[in-house]
Amino acid sequence: MKHQHKHECNELLGTISEYVDGSLRDELCRELERHLSECDDCRVVVNTMKKTIDLYQTETVREGLPADVRQRLFKSLQLDDLLHGAH
Repeated sequence: MKHQHKHECNELLGTISEYVDGSLRDELCRELERHLSECDDCRVVVNTMKKTIDLYQTETVREGLPADVRQRLFKSLQLDDLLHGAH
């Protein structure tokens, strides 16, 4: 049963960015929310992503994110490709 649960996690985690953006189809959104209510690991991933986005948006609006902080953030989120275009 654990293996099947892990497969469901992998499938649903692919929809997280759309879920956080609010652009996920209603049916998938309900399915992901059901899964999140049962899966602590996936809930942590979603909450961490939301907090990271909120932190980034707050910091860049307030005073601009220093280049070294931006570089570390993007690297830790494995978004290095976006870093080169985000000046």
